[in-house]
Amino acid sequence: MGFIGTGLIGTPMVQRLLECGLSVTVWNRTPDKAAPLVLDGASLAESPRALAESCDIVCLCLTNTAAVHEVVFGAQGIDAVLRVGQLVIDLSSIAPDATREMAERLASACGARWIDAPVSGGLPLARAGKLIVFAGGDSDDIARAAPLFDALSQRVTHMGGHGAGQLAKSCNQMIVACNLVTIAEMLAFASQSGIDATRLPGALAGGFADSLPLQIFGSRMAAGVDSPRIGGLATFRKDIDQVVRLAGECGAYAPMATRASEVMLEASRADGIGIDPDVSRIVRLFLERAAAGNAEGGAS
Repeated sequence: MGFIGTGLIGTPMVQRLLECGLSVTVWNRTPDKAAPLVLDGASLAESPRALAESCDIVCLCLTNTAAVHEVVFGAQGIDAVLRVGQLVIDLSSIAPDATREMAERLASACGARWIDAPVSGGLPLARAGKLIVFAGGDSDDIARAAPLFDALSQRVTHMGGHGAGQLAKSCNQMIVACNLVTIAEMLAFASQSGIDATRLPGALAGGFADSLPLQIFGSRMAAGVDSPRIGGLATFRKDIDQVVRLAGECGAYAPMATRASEVMLEASRADGIGIDPDVSRIVRLFLERAAAGNAEGGAS
């Protein structure tokens, strides 16, 4: 099978596929990111089209909707070489409406099949082959993708037709983004109130307040650790901004998601370093605002 996009989450996915004995051909816009995978046993394609010509299943794991559209339908898009019945599995987290449009366009243009299969679980579960998959598309196509899903995931839920997998991922990201913002707020509060915030993830483990984001990102926030990057702030912003857009379009009331979007935007602007920092840096916003407030109070 082919795998286009070997970034932060794509790389451990490919490593997992190779560990499971599957033959994988990779391509990445930045070739250096794919080089370690070649050492692990993957083949390197010279272009997305070359990859699509040689693989019956083409996986995509790209940054956003625009990146997926460019690889599939751009000037050098793989649509020019895809064949009837060939399977495209989009593991990216992108817009559900655009997903439906691309799936229909691809089927009409060349007869290739599409599954939207965004994942949840982050780097730890990607490395362990325990991701959660939300699948949208035809049930027969999802059955054909079983070798891929068996290697990468602990569970695949068929949510419905094209775009349904992406909508389910949006629901997932509503909870995750709001949780991350609340975790950062809680840890900053703990620090200001005088207790050791680094002890809280362990103290809360197993209770109603526990979560994977608390144990993974909360521990980093409390310790002031944000490197190496394990979850980009820009990625979470992209996902929660999309939720806000979709909620507006369907008439859903989403005040918490809207506020999470605002906080993440504010944190991005406050960082000001011009790259996509780890999402753990959100806690800095709360600490800095508290410090500024205390300074103003002292001055008065």
